[in-house]
Amino acid sequence: MHAAELLTTNLLSPIVLAFLLGAIAVGLRSDLRVPADVGSMLSIYLLLAIGLKGGSALRDAELGEVLAPIVATLALGLVVPLLAYGILRARGAFSVVDAAAMAAHYGSVSAVTFAAGMVFVEEAGTPAEGFLPALVAVLEGPAIVVGLLLARRAPAGAKGEGGWSAALAEIFAGRSVVLLVGGMAIGAASLPANLARVEPFFVGLFPGALVLFLLDMGMVAARRVPDLRAGGLPLLAFALLFPLLSGTLGVLGGVASGMSVGGVAVLGAMSASASYIAAPAALRIALPEANLGCCLTAAITITFPFNLAVGIPLFHALAVRLA
Repeated sequence: MHAAELLTTNLLSPIVLAFLLGAIAVGLRSDLRVPADVGSMLSIYLLLAIGLKGGSALRDAELGEVLAPIVATLALGLVVPLLAYGILRARGAFSVVDAAAMAAHYGSVSAVTFAAGMVFVEEAGTPAEGFLPALVAVLEGPAIVVGLLLARRAPAGAKGEGGWSAALAEIFAGRSVVLLVGGMAIGAASLPANLARVEPFFVGLFPGALVLFLLDMGMVAARRVPDLRAGGLPLLAFALLFPLLSGTLGVLGGVASGMSVGGVAVLGAMSASASYIAAPAALRIALPEANLGCCLTAAITITFPFNLAVGIPLFHALAVRLA
C-alpha cells in the first residue's frame, strides 16, 4: 500500500473519525458527554491492556532483541527534551520554567498515540514488535526528570522548591506507569493458557475501547482551542513542527537499533508525541509556577491530532524507506 493510500486509509479510520466527531460535537454545542468515570475507566483499560500484551511478548523475547531498542529509547528520552528546551529558549518566547515544562511534556510519551500507532501498523501489514509497551514505560520518566533539572536554571523564586521527591514519586507511582509496568509484570508472569482466557477482553475489545477514548479526547481537545490564544504563534509553530523533528529522531533510533518497519514507525510516533497525563501530574508538584495549561493545550489540541491524522502515517512512510 502506497504512502498516500495509507494516509487516506488512516484519515478514514474509526479512530481518527471518532476524534473528529468529538470535536464536532463540541463545535455544535451538543449535550454529548463522556462521563469522567467512564473516561477514567477507558484509560485504565487501555494502559493495562497495553501492559499485558507487552509483558507477554517481553517474556518470549531474547535480551539481545530488546536491549538496543531500550537504549535507543532512553537516549530519546534525554535528547528530545534538551532539543525542545533549546528551541523554545532560542528566541526568548518562553521563560526558563515554561520552556522546561514544555520540554518535559514533549520528551515524554502519549500512551494513546502509541496505541493508535500500533493499530495503524497492524492495518498496514507491518506489525511492530510485541515488546514495544516496555519502551512506553522506559520513555515515560526520563524527560520529566530532564525538565526538572532544566528548570533549576531559573532565577530564585521563579520555580517550585522542594518538590523533587514528591514529583519523582508521582512519576513512578502515577497511574500510567503503575498500569503499564504492572500489566507487563502480570503478562510476563502469567501462563499462556491463563492469559488466553482474558485475551478476548483485553485484545479483542481493545480497538473499540480506543475509539470511545478518542471520542472523548476529541471533545477535550476542542474545548481547549480557545486557550491557544494565550500561547500565540510560537506555541502553534512549536507544537506542529517539533514533532516532525522528534519523530524523525525516533525513526532513526529505531532503525539504528535494528527494529522492524512497524517498530520503527511506532517508536517515531512515540517520540513525536507529548505526555498529557504523567508530565502534568509530576510538574504541577515540582513546578507550580509553570504554565501547565499552555503545555496541555499544545499537547492535546495541536500535537495529538496532528500525530493521529498525519504524523503516524508519515513516520511509517519514513520507516518503510529507511528500515
